Amino acid sequence: MGLEKSAIVAAALKLLAEVGLEGLTLRRLAAELDVQAPALYWHVRNKQELLDEMAAAIIRPHLDRPPLTDPTQWREWLADYARGERDMLNSYRDGARITAGTRPSPELFDMIEGMVAALERVGFDVVEAGVGVFALSNYVGGFVLEEQADRGRPDQPEEHPDIEAVTAAYPRLMAALNHLGDPQGDLAFEEGVRLVLDGMEARLRRSQGAAS
Repeated sequence: MGLEKSAIVAAALKLLAEVGLEGLTLRRLAAELDVQAPALYWHVRNKQELLDEMAAAIIRPHLDRPPLTDPTQWREWLADYARGERDMLNSYRDGARITAGTRPSPELFDMIEGMVAALERVGFDVVEAGVGVFALSNYVGGFVLEEQADRGRPDQPEEHPDIEAVTAAYPRLMAALNHLGDPQGDLAFEEGVRLVLDGMEARLRRSQGAAS
C-alpha cells in the first residue's frame, strides 16, 4: 500500500517528539516509515513543505474556537484565544519553531477573518482589529519560543546569585522579576496578554471618541 500524506505527517510529529526539530530530517523520517527517501518526495518536495504540513496538523484541531457572543467580553475572549494558542504550541516539542514562518493554511485565514469580523462588531476599525489579532498572536508565538528554548537548554550546575548584590546593581529589573517570578511563567504570560489588550482597548476608546 502506498504512502499517504497524513501518515507521513503523523510520523513526522512522532519523530519530532523524539528528536526535536534539529534532528528531524527527511532521511530519518524515511527510515522511520521504512521507505526510501525519494518515496517521500511524491508527497512533500522538501523539508519546508513538510514543516508546513506539520504546522497545519498542529493548528487544525484548534481552529474551532468559541465565537464571541457577548461583545462586552471581547478582552476575555481574546485572552482565552491567547491561552489556547500557547497550550497548542506547547503541546508539541519545538511547536513554536514549527509554526513560525510556515505557510498559513486556508482554515487559519478563515479563523482570523472571523475574529476580525467579531471585533468589528465590538466597534474596532477593521485594520485595528487585524493589527490587534496579529500582535496578540505574535506575542504568544514569541513567548512560547522563549519557553521552549529555556526548556531545551542543557542542564548546568545551578548557581545561586547574591540576591542583595543583584538587586543593588539592577533594582528596576529585580522589581519587575519580583512581581512576575519566572519570566517564562504563567503570570508573565498573563501580564503580557493584558498589556496587548490594554493597547487595543485604548485604541478602541480613542476611535470611539473621535466618532462621537
